[in-house]
Amino acid sequence: MIEEMDKYFIMGTKESLDRFFEQAQTLGFLEFISISAKKPMEAPVTVQNLVSAHKILRKQPLRDPYQGGGDLHLAMQVSERIIELKEELEKLNEEKRVLDTEIVRVAPFGNFSMDDIAYIEREGHRKVQFFCMKTAKSHKTSFPDEIIYVGTEYDLDYFITISAEPISIPGMIEMRIDAPLGELENRLDFVEDAIQRFETELKEYAGYIDFLHEILIEELNKYHLICAKKEVAFPLKNSLFVIEAWVPRNKVNTLFGLISDLDIHAEQVLIDPADKVPTYLENNGTGMIGEDIIKLYDIPATSDKDPSNWVLWFFAFFFAVIVGDAGYGVIFLILAFILKKKLPHLQGQGKRMLKLLFILASFCIGWGVLTSSYFGLKLAPNHALIKISPLYYLVDKKADYHLAAKDEVYKSWVAKYPQISSAKTGKEMLMSAVVVKKGKSSYPIIEEFSGNVIFEFIIIIGIVHLSLGFLRYVRRNYSGIGWIAFMVGGYLFFPTMLNATTIVEFMGWVTPATAKALGLQLLYGGLGFAVVAALIQRGWKGLNEIANIVQVFSDVLSYLRLYALSLAGAIMASTFNQEGTALGLFVGFIIILIGHTVNIGLSFMGGIIHGLRLNFLEWYHYCFTGGGRLFKPLQKLKGRK
Repeated sequence: MIEEMDKYFIMGTKESLDRFFEQAQTLGFLEFISISAKKPMEAPVTVQNLVSAHKILRKQPLRDPYQGGGDLHLAMQVSERIIELKEELEKLNEEKRVLDTEIVRVAPFGNFSMDDIAYIEREGHRKVQFFCMKTAKSHKTSFPDEIIYVGTEYDLDYFITISAEPISIPGMIEMRIDAPLGELENRLDFVEDAIQRFETELKEYAGYIDFLHEILIEELNKYHLICAKKEVAFPLKNSLFVIEAWVPRNKVNTLFGLISDLDIHAEQVLIDPADKVPTYLENNGTGMIGEDIIKLYDIPATSDKDPSNWVLWFFAFFFAVIVGDAGYGVIFLILAFILKKKLPHLQGQGKRMLKLLFILASFCIGWGVLTSSYFGLKLAPNHALIKISPLYYLVDKKADYHLAAKDEVYKSWVAKYPQISSAKTGKEMLMSAVVVKKGKSSYPIIEEFSGNVIFEFIIIIGIVHLSLGFLRYVRRNYSGIGWIAFMVGGYLFFPTMLNATTIVEFMGWVTPATAKALGLQLLYGGLGFAVVAALIQRGWKGLNEIANIVQVFSDVLSYLRLYALSLAGAIMASTFNQEGTALGLFVGFIIILIGHTVNIGLSFMGGIIHGLRLNFLEWYHYCFTGGGRLFKPLQKLKGRK
């Protein structure tokens, strides 16, 4: 949740200053306000070096942790050596790259002595030159006797000349050679050996990462404490200090408990309209996971309601719908258990992200069971997993409805499959329409009806999700009630215009005539209420509310991306299964394995991107202001232990 913030003026004696700030840092609930626009103090060299060394070691293979103990002096020696090794490796790798390029360039001329070249030029009064030329062009060129052909590499011919005067021929490129092939190769061997030695030494330092991290935490705490003290002003010749601070309202008693035994006084002051009040998010458990997620997009304003839990659970649900497969969910769950075993010491955000993976995997399994989706396999209608699926219960109900009504849907299916005319129940109707192809049976009515039900369910989820957004901020925007009615009216009315049968109709809750009449009333009534409520709250500017018709309508339809992505993943999974089965055991297994791996990757990315998008764009549009600044109190950073 988002806690209210208060602004306090704090005044005390200089003798109490150090103790006050040290205790404030330990408790970690005060964000001190800079009185003047001072340039932030640059981090000390110790912190800079430790941070750089820590980043370098994070990319190295894990080694047994260093257990020898030590202090800042040792940490600085280690970090400086790590940075030095990294810099040397960068120089050597760059030199290796240049040498590799140069070796390729001069290789056609082979190994020779630069001293011999210099001797020929000095004693023979001759000029030695090296050339290259496009092979296609050199074949059409006549060369003088001084030009000696050396060889061809790729599409270039190479030449050498020994002449009294420098030669220049159009189309030929003179090459400057500073070192022959042998010297370059010797230097390359030396550089590669040095790289190997330095990399080995750097890997040996990988065990120091935890030690350096602990020292870094200590130094950062000292640095942050010094920075906070620099914001203090001394109005009475260094005898009295003053400072302002942001305090969460639920921590005010902690503030007065802190200063109770110090010569310090705190007084609440009015918040200036120009102040940028920080946002203090306070969550526990899964709420912290949701808090991590919402920070990816924006920080809530202080006037917002905390969306952490809302975003977390709806994101997990949307992710599951997009992935749409219980089998994939099991794979995610296995991966989560593997990571938990491999990374037992995960803390903080890393540990919360692992919990998020468990949540996403569980939701995928749940949704897959509800829709009877397992690795894209097409199960027979009498399969046990089909019988426990609520989706297929609704499909049976839909079939019963059309069979009893003998409507256009029923007639269209009878025209395709005359055998269903003898069906007595919806289930018989579903089972009678069967297509056998290559020894495999498919049930087109079941497939179409299940797709229709999921499609409609996604529309309902979109309406529910947006309605919750309107309700969260209904006190700020009365017109939200009207738009909720408008969306419900659209759900009831538009299917009747398209001769489509909705869940509420085939379940017997509402008749088509009632749905049409009620839907039309809610459409017009909701729109009218939204405009009138906007006029009451915002005056004549409220007339702009009518323009939200397009926005609301398009936002509801935007949720259909869940259906589209889920359908695409299901089609890909089914296709890979079919193609793999047709190619035999060994090749087919490879095709199925690769195909499902690709599909899992695409589904995972789509689930994250679009699952978050529906929260951050469509839903936030109606219940989120954003643009906040995160509350950053002076607090002690904690190590890994």
